Amino acid sequence: MAKNTLDAPLRSRQRFVTKISIDREQFGRASEAFARAMGTGAFLIGMTIVVAIWLTWNTLLPENAQFDPRATNFTLLTLILSMQASYAAPLILLAQNRQDDRDRVQFEQDRQRAERNLADTEYLAREVVALRLAMEELATKDFVRDELRDLLKEILDERKRD
Repeated sequence: MAKNTLDAPLRSRQRFVTKISIDREQFGRASEAFARAMGTGAFLIGMTIVVAIWLTWNTLLPENAQFDPRATNFTLLTLILSMQASYAAPLILLAQNRQDDRDRVQFEQDRQRAERNLADTEYLAREVVALRLAMEELATKDFVRDELRDLLKEILDERKRD
């Protein structure tokens, strides 16, 4: 009798393609660098110059020198720009998500710091009030002088009586 191969799990499967390990932090940093570069004026000016040269080349030169003819509505240029946009959008979103995460952590740290500052301020305010109350209970110079004068007067009065 033949053993049913579905009764037991497979021990190991061989992949057609080896598993690619991607360092998430490095990929995130690369996406942030890409998004940062795409947001610069230099990138926009460079892209405008490349597209202007592309259009001029494929419009004004003879047909045998054109690599993306005007007759085909610049199909290659459209495909390249579409590919750039399809990669740029998710990379920019990834960079924004990482920035949101950093902002969230920074906000939490700021909130904790503010709570500590408030607690410290309240403690210091209580200490200042306690010092003021303690200072009110201390004898002032004038009070001590008056008390000493009264004691001296009493001593002198007792001596005169003796």
